[in-house]
Amino acid sequence: MDSNHQSNYKLSKTEKKLLRKQIKARHTLLRHEGIETVSYATQSLIVANGGLGNQVSRNQLLPVLEKCGLVDALLMPPNKPYSCVRYKTVEESKKAYDTLNGKEIVDDLGQKIILYLNFVEKAQWKELGLQALPPGLKVIEEIISSEDEKMLLESVNWTEDTENQNCLPDICESILEKWLKEGFIKHKPNQLTINQYEPGHGIPAHIDTHSAFEDEIISLSLGSEIVMDFKHPDGMTVPVMLPCRSLLVMTGESRYLWTHGITPRKFDTVQASKGHKSGIITSDVEDLTLNKRGIRTSFTFRKVRQTPCNCSYPLVCDSQMKETPASFPESDKEALQLEQDYVHRVYEEIARHFSSTRHTPWPHIVEFLKALPSGSLVADIGCGNGKYLGINNELYMIGCDHSQNLVDICRERQYQAFVCDALAVPIRSGSCDACISIAVIHHFATAERRVAALQELVRLLRPGGKALIYVWAMEQEYKKKKSKYLRENRTSQGMKEEISNDASVQELLVKQLPNVGNQDSAHSVSSINDFQDGGCNSKNVANSKLPIHTNRTSFHSQDLLVPWHFKGNPGKDKRVEPFGPLGSRDPGPVFHRYYHVFCEGELEAACRTLNNISILQSYYDQGNWCVILQKV
Repeated sequence: MDSNHQSNYKLSKTEKKLLRKQIKARHTLLRHEGIETVSYATQSLIVANGGLGNQVSRNQLLPVLEKCGLVDALLMPPNKPYSCVRYKTVEESKKAYDTLNGKEIVDDLGQKIILYLNFVEKAQWKELGLQALPPGLKVIEEIISSEDEKMLLESVNWTEDTENQNCLPDICESILEKWLKEGFIKHKPNQLTINQYEPGHGIPAHIDTHSAFEDEIISLSLGSEIVMDFKHPDGMTVPVMLPCRSLLVMTGESRYLWTHGITPRKFDTVQASKGHKSGIITSDVEDLTLNKRGIRTSFTFRKVRQTPCNCSYPLVCDSQMKETPASFPESDKEALQLEQDYVHRVYEEIARHFSSTRHTPWPHIVEFLKALPSGSLVADIGCGNGKYLGINNELYMIGCDHSQNLVDICRERQYQAFVCDALAVPIRSGSCDACISIAVIHHFATAERRVAALQELVRLLRPGGKALIYVWAMEQEYKKKKSKYLRENRTSQGMKEEISNDASVQELLVKQLPNVGNQDSAHSVSSINDFQDGGCNSKNVANSKLPIHTNRTSFHSQDLLVPWHFKGNPGKDKRVEPFGPLGSRDPGPVFHRYYHVFCEGELEAACRTLNNISILQSYYDQGNWCVILQKV
């Protein structure tokens, strides 16, 4: 472009869009990361969208940057959607700014990503000090040969019942005897679990049950390496690389006190200089890159415990502590704790399994979204796996959820989503044309908190904006028609007997809870509590233990715990217990989610306590009470 033309030059539509995106990246970096960009050229550039958190690896980004000059340093902080590059000269940095802004690259998942660059004086990240492995944890590399690895993998027939795999223990016997003789392990296990994980699968953070197994737990990694996260109760997390053909040995504190788990993702952040060697993944931003996961098979050996555990960690030991049944909260603090234990933590654990069951959008919700004007800004508060975020491409939809793991699934699907509390959504008041809240408000444990959640939806709406709200209904049979929830009752009689014979369930199976609040409470609460005075044919009780619901049956209490039978690995899983032909498949743990199921009219009554709204529609949809309201 010549100078005469440039003086009269107006930005094209594409250039204007690029400038807007660049400015947006600048503001986002400042607001969320505290990184301040500058308007003049420097040696350093922040590369938005060019980060490990966007599945862009060091090996992928560095050659692109080096085309513009000599790169002095490339800093890639873990799990962040940006990086910082420092060139030898300002001229080289300016060339990169001019050349690469708006450049499209393909990430390691094969998806297109556009880079946006801004100058910075300097970018610094807090370096975590060198961490040590959790006490009692060790990783032994190359514990078996590649020939033994092949033999072990070929010995597992995933299409055959475990009972018929008599050859498997014979193979393991000789390997275990060798490990005992060489001092790698101290005790001979008598139980084996074999799991196979595709890229993207994970293991929820957990501690193996104290009362079930002895101190030493060992796990052999075959087929591919993996990064496993160990977390101390004080919040410190130590990511540890487990190379292929390595043996993880957990004893003492690492076995009894630290949780261990694998984040469900397709790439791990690893040390570029270490390759696949075992050890802690440090936060050296000049030495981090991405490693694509392969198919990993784990052989986990345990010794079944015959006596109660008497370890040194009684606060987390099921043999030494008596679990207190969940109770109805009598204060806001107790309500928050109940939600933390029986909503937030549960969804964090079951996110992948939960997402695999949530794929079909509900027609009335789709109808609501399709009817909104083109260009509307819509917030999905409690978006889960984001199944409604892509319904109407003519809308600008953003989602939020309390679960980081569910938000990660949304981001994998290229949806805009972030983590937050539904009672404090970080969106400007009056900025949304519409909001949806699908199966969220019934997880709040008091009437006051449910009203606060509704109030937060209204706050986000502009005048004239609409909100669609769905909650579980107490009435799962309405107008002589059973809901889909009841129609899909696949519970066998055997399962029912198993549930009724569980002592802990019997202890918790009480009748209806006492009313929320009291006669002197504000109208906004007492009007809602009117629906809990037996309006759903519910029964009052003398204590406040939360009953455990039997899935796919009618509700007998408004406040209850609903079981979720967890399947942590959607892939393959076999258990031999103990060695020999005797075997059984691991049923997986059962989590309990808190629900307040709504009586007919209760959701409307809660909405009417709000200011500046009108209820446009109220209806029943397959076991849910639903309201469409408008801000006036």
